[in-house]
Amino acid sequence: MRDPVIVASGQTYERTFIQKWLKAGNRTCPRTQQVLSHAVLTPNYLIREMIEKCCRTQGFEFSNHVHYINEEAVIEPDHGHFLSLLEKASSSALSEQKAAAKELRILTKKMPSFRVFFGEFSDAVPKLLKPICGSHSLGNVHPDLQEDVITTLLNISIHDNNKKLVAETPLVIPLLMRALRSGTIATRSNAAAALFTLSALDSNKELIGKSGALKPLVDLLEEGHPLAMKDVASAIFTLCVLQENKARAVKDGTVKVIVKKIVDRVYVDELLAILALLSSHQKAIQDMGELGAVPSLLSLIRETTCERNKENCIAILQTICLHDRTRLKEIKEEENRHKTISELAQNGTSRAKRKAGGILERLNRVVNITHTA
Repeated sequence: MRDPVIVASGQTYERTFIQKWLKAGNRTCPRTQQVLSHAVLTPNYLIREMIEKCCRTQGFEFSNHVHYINEEAVIEPDHGHFLSLLEKASSSALSEQKAAAKELRILTKKMPSFRVFFGEFSDAVPKLLKPICGSHSLGNVHPDLQEDVITTLLNISIHDNNKKLVAETPLVIPLLMRALRSGTIATRSNAAAALFTLSALDSNKELIGKSGALKPLVDLLEEGHPLAMKDVASAIFTLCVLQENKARAVKDGTVKVIVKKIVDRVYVDELLAILALLSSHQKAIQDMGELGAVPSLLSLIRETTCERNKENCIAILQTICLHDRTRLKEIKEEENRHKTISELAQNGTSRAKRKAGGILERLNRVVNITHTA
C-alpha cells in the first residue's frame, strides 16, 4: 500500500485498487458490502505516515509519485444511462420497451452497480414492470419482453439490500406468480429463481407464502420441465423453512407431487430434502403413508449411493414411525424381507445410524408389546 484512501464506508484501501473496483461498476465497500453513498476517496494521512515510517525503518524506498483520477467520474455517468433506460422501458413504444428491457437485463447481470441503482430510486422497480403489468394476462405480452423484465427482476433481487424493497413492491409477487404459469420456460424458471432469491429474508418468506405463490410453484414442479426443476425446488424448500408455509405447501398438494417424482426417480436429491422438511407436519405424514411413500423410501435407501439421500429417507421414515403407527407393520414386514434399516444402522453415516437405530428400537418395542399381550 502506497496511497491509502478512505471510502464512504470508512474502510481504507490502496487508491489504485479501489479505483479499479469502482470503475468495474461496483457500488459497495469490498469488505463490508455496504452501499457507498458517494465515490469520493479521502487520503488517509495517518496510515500513509505509518507506511512511510515503516519503509524508512526497513530501508525501503518510498515513492511519492501518485496518479489521481476524478473518482466522481468513475460511476456517475451510469446514473444518467440507467434513468434513460427506465424511461424507455416505461414508454408506450414496444420497440423502445424491448430494447431497454434487454439492455437492463444484460447490465444488471454484468454490473453490480446497476442492481444497486434500483434501490436508490423509489420508482425504478415499478417503471421496470410497467411494460408487462398493464395487461390482465402475460399471454398478451411479447414473450421476449416478459422474459427480459422477469430476468432483470431476478438479477436485481440478488443484491441483498434490494430484497425487501423488491418483495414489498405491490406488483412484484403477483407478476412473478403469473410468470410461473405463462411465458417461455426461461421466464417461468427465472420467476421461480426470483422467488427463491427473495425468500432469503424471513419477512419475504411470510409475504410470498401469504400471497399464494406456493401453488403455482408446485404446479410447475409437477410439470417437471428439466430447465425449471432446480429453481422451483429451491424456492419451495426455502419457503418451507417457515412453519406457516409448510402447512400451505401441504395443502397445495406438494407431498403428492414429490412422492410421485421420487417413485419415478426424478430429481430425487432436492425433492427428498423438501419431503424431509415437510415431514414435521402431521398432514404431510398422513399423505406420505396414503401415497405409498414408505416402500419407495426403503427401496431408495437400498438403491442409492448418496449418503445424504439415505439420511433424508431414514429421517422421514423415523418421523412416520413416530406419528403414524399404522405404518409400523408395513415397515416391519419390509425389514424382515430386506434388512434395509438394519444394514443402515450398521454401515450408514452417524446420523443415519442414529435414525435407523431409533426405528429398530420402536419396531422391537411393538413386537414385545404384541407378544406380551
